[in-house]
Amino acid sequence: MTVSSHKNVLKLLTLGLIFHVVFIASVFDCYFTSPVVHGMLPRRAGPGEAKRVVLIVGDGLRADLLFSVNAFPFIPSSPAIVAPYLRDIIQTRGAFGLSHTRVPTESRPGHVAIIGGMYEDVSAVTKGWKTNPVHFDSVFNQSSHTFSFGSPDILPMFAQGATPGKVDTWSYDEEDEDFTKGTKVQNYCNATTLDTWVLDQLRTLFQNASSNDSLDSELRADKVVFFLHLLGLDTTGHSYRPHSNEYMKNIQVVDHIVQQTEELFSDFYHDEETSFIFTADHGMSKIGNHGDGDPDNTRTPLIAWGRGIRGPLPDIVPSSHDEYSRPWQLNNFLRRDVEQADLTPLMAALLGINYPVNSVGILPDADPTRPGYLLPREGESALARLALANAESILEHYQVKHGAPQMRYPAFLFITSCLAELKAVQTILYKPFKPLEEVSQDGKPSRLSWLSKIERLINDGKWFEARRETAELIKVTLQGLRYLETYNRVLIRIIVMIAYLGWSAYASLSIFPPPASLVSDRQRNVVRFTTATILAILWALFTAERAPWTFYVYVTFPCYFWQQFALHGVPIVVQQFKSNDRRGPFIGRVLFHLLIVVVVLQCMVTAYTHRSLWSIGFLAMGILWPYASWPSHIRSQRPKLLLSWMMSCLVTGIFPLLSVNKKEDLYMIMCGGAIILAVGASCMRLASNSATKAVKSSEIIQMSFILLAMTITASSVKSLQAKQGLPVINQTSAWLILVVSSIYPFICKAQHSTPTSRIISLFLGFGVCFVVLSISVEGLFYAAFTCNLLLWIEVETSVQSHRARAASQNQGYEFHTDDIRIALFFLFFVQVAFFGTGNVASISSFYLEPVYRLVPIFNPFLMAALLVGSSNIASHIESLKGLSQIFKIVAPYVILSAVFATLNAKLHLPPFSLFLVALTLTDGMTMAFFLNVTDTGSWLEIGQSISFFCITSLLLVWSAGICTAGEYLMADTLLFHKSTDSHKLE
Repeated sequence: MTVSSHKNVLKLLTLGLIFHVVFIASVFDCYFTSPVVHGMLPRRAGPGEAKRVVLIVGDGLRADLLFSVNAFPFIPSSPAIVAPYLRDIIQTRGAFGLSHTRVPTESRPGHVAIIGGMYEDVSAVTKGWKTNPVHFDSVFNQSSHTFSFGSPDILPMFAQGATPGKVDTWSYDEEDEDFTKGTKVQNYCNATTLDTWVLDQLRTLFQNASSNDSLDSELRADKVVFFLHLLGLDTTGHSYRPHSNEYMKNIQVVDHIVQQTEELFSDFYHDEETSFIFTADHGMSKIGNHGDGDPDNTRTPLIAWGRGIRGPLPDIVPSSHDEYSRPWQLNNFLRRDVEQADLTPLMAALLGINYPVNSVGILPDADPTRPGYLLPREGESALARLALANAESILEHYQVKHGAPQMRYPAFLFITSCLAELKAVQTILYKPFKPLEEVSQDGKPSRLSWLSKIERLINDGKWFEARRETAELIKVTLQGLRYLETYNRVLIRIIVMIAYLGWSAYASLSIFPPPASLVSDRQRNVVRFTTATILAILWALFTAERAPWTFYVYVTFPCYFWQQFALHGVPIVVQQFKSNDRRGPFIGRVLFHLLIVVVVLQCMVTAYTHRSLWSIGFLAMGILWPYASWPSHIRSQRPKLLLSWMMSCLVTGIFPLLSVNKKEDLYMIMCGGAIILAVGASCMRLASNSATKAVKSSEIIQMSFILLAMTITASSVKSLQAKQGLPVINQTSAWLILVVSSIYPFICKAQHSTPTSRIISLFLGFGVCFVVLSISVEGLFYAAFTCNLLLWIEVETSVQSHRARAASQNQGYEFHTDDIRIALFFLFFVQVAFFGTGNVASISSFYLEPVYRLVPIFNPFLMAALLVGSSNIASHIESLKGLSQIFKIVAPYVILSAVFATLNAKLHLPPFSLFLVALTLTDGMTMAFFLNVTDTGSWLEIGQSISFFCITSLLLVWSAGICTAGEYLMADTLLFHKSTDSHKLE
């Protein structure tokens, strides 16, 4: 049986790459559709209670550290109350609670929820975070004018897309943000000056108004918004972590800024027509990160006071407090929690502007059974009307999506609505959402009858009943929106499952022999006609329903895959079945191997949340496999190999058991560098007889790079820990050594006589990044992982020695059931290479300490790329571009690819033979993670489910590319080694 030609292999790999990349989008089409639609009729939120609203956002502020008494017990002389001014507001004249955010807990989606009242779909991450991927309405756009001050990463997103000239922004330069010694703004030396700069600009604005009549008129107009974005806490938290003295002092600075801001408004306006809202866009985990659904990331403080805001209320029964808020010692005061998007209708009600048309936030005062935040002049009647307008605004979303534009709208709105996403019009055999569309006794849809009932209750002065009905209508309408957004979910799931199964079936064609008897022309035409008919029907349905273009692509792939399998795979299955006399045992063996594959793949799926399973996997490979499967003569004749393999597996298996919450440990970093040097030196000594002088010199140069990296890293770490900043010479040298050492193995002209020598060269080349960019034990893991892979080559070569001899006489590939085990081992190593020392359970378990050694100035795009390859799984979602620490992802995979290519050659198999087997099995994990994706439950669960699916898809795609690179990297060495082996056989 012959392997596919190189052309067919290239076609298979290319098609697989395209297929997996395209189908990553299916998770967003299935689970996360964009909430933004157009054509809604704006609804005004009453006459308004205040002339202006001041929104102050403490970026990255944790609620517990702001509210708690003795929040920093481990800091000597720390005050019991870290923010006395804000606490006094809570106790004397304001309302407070928690604002619960959603995943991803990042600045962009947090501010969109606060100011726009909508939760962006997670797919917005693919469109960029600094500008609007889609235009949506906001409180800023509905205001008469907005003055905003703060970070250049936040302010532009609301200025762009708003009515021209309505939003003014003042922001500092990105270069002013320095993570290692603060900021250079006004020559201060800590990140709090990012916040005091904002206050200074506000003060300057008011001073300029005294000599600028136009500015003074704009400032004194009604319905004005002031936005103060205070980035210092986020910067400080990333740099020093939230429980640090620096973070505590930054909270104190923010508390002082709030006090100074209120005094500025009082001195300028001389009235009491200002409402203040203080909150945060997200919190921060104990290790100084955010992005996932960690409760410390999703719980943010909310304090409101001023015109139109009620004062403090006594706590109710049952208490509004829980164990989380007991340490605050505010148990006598009502804690009123809201969702983050609820702040938008609250600000709209205070100003008397239109609710932003894309907002799905619920006015906190809509529910009459719980106290809200408002204290309107007109009392209960105003609350009832505000709640009704809130319900009508949300109902507009439903009506546009459902396809029920009302003729009372102006003509242009009616046309716009008709062109929007109309489920009832576009979907064949559409089943409407019964609670809102069921025809009532008056012959109208129940949603219209419901609105009429609420209006009658308001006209009759039954405010409580009207608000209660309104709250229920909002609840049901949001359920209706979800019904429409998830309407096609089952269909997409079916298509995706059929597609992934089709890919596995199609990929299997590359490892099985062609059938002895081909299908007839008639059968071929029937298959093709059937496939074309199915595809045409599906495309016609999608056209009728105006489905996204991605749907057409999703069904095209499985149709092609299954057509090819029907033409070439089914005859193989039939032939194998007929040629086997004992069909029962044959079927049993097939099912047994299938069961083993499913169990192993599902164990890997489970290991994403239970990291100890990776260690159990190493234990099974190191202990169980040798005694259950190795030939007895191998164990008896090669005891050193057996012992080395067992010890290697056990040592590498330790790393997944270590805690993922690490602190910078210079000693462990240096140990990692030393072990990398020791491995390189040991391999040099073992290969000294066959290594040329050029190879020896090359490896000495590479080890010199690692020694230099260790020296520079030690100096940088000590300087940064002393808060003296990063010396320029250290930064320049680290970049230079990192780049040069990484490209050196590819440009070095030394000819390696053995594959091991070439692999060690690659190992040393990427060893520098595991010194410069490590926080703790990553260098030790890198060394242990590489040794484990090198021993894997020797073990497989010994165990499969009989096969290697047979294959050397045959240039083709013959499938063996043991190839399934090798493929599963490969997939296991693919996962471990990424998750060996990292946290698979969180997308925010990254560390900035190693990044400071290269990039001390805040640059979200470059810094995130430095984090993309961290030995931890995650990336800082706010920033998705850059170049450098990608090496920390590449390094283990380069070694793995070279090892796998070498293993192919050692077994005398054609290139990619074993990888093609793995390619057939890969999507067992992908399908499991796709079905496990959820958009309900805790935000931690939602964030993890998305991450897991994307990671498995990208890892498998990445593996295909890396294996291709491995064949290329090892081509010359393996060719030389093959010719040497041929001479030995002769």
